[in-house]
Amino acid sequence: MASNVGGFRDHAPSPCAACKILRRRCGEKCVLAPYFPSNDLHKFATAHRIFGASNIIKLLQELPAEGRTDAVSSMVYEANARLRDPLYGCAGIVFQMQSQLSQLQSQLATAQAEILTMRLQQANLLALITGSADSGETTRPLSPSSSAISQESNDQQTNLIYFEGEDPLQLWDDSVWTQL
Repeated sequence: MASNVGGFRDHAPSPCAACKILRRRCGEKCVLAPYFPSNDLHKFATAHRIFGASNIIKLLQELPAEGRTDAVSSMVYEANARLRDPLYGCAGIVFQMQSQLSQLQSQLATAQAEILTMRLQQANLLALITGSADSGETTRPLSPSSSAISQESNDQQTNLIYFEGEDPLQLWDDSVWTQL
């Protein structure tokens, strides 16, 4: 038991998490002590399970002091990923995120196409209303074609392009689809 002298206890500093798990004495020159504190055993246990203590020590000794914290963080992250997905690890997470990104980009393109369609429908409706109210004659509705006739911008600096032309189904070139 530690002695109590003057209200202070004599005790050795707590060993780092690595030395606790490896059951060895933690000296002042312990390479792992700054990166694996004694209150975070799980952090070292995870990295040790995947990489091994000797490999962690070798890696840290080869790196300059300013890069060691990032290296330990990366090793712990990779170790956690390997425990969740032993086959792919971090690469599996990257692939999953890329897949999710492509799905979201597809959804965004679909939403933008729907917005354009709705704006064209609104422009056609406004053209019909204003044309029939002003002159009493019917006007040809606007539809997308190869030639743009006017370009306006709204308050959000978004450009709206209105097209005049023929049937929108004629925009599709059948030769593109038959050559596949």
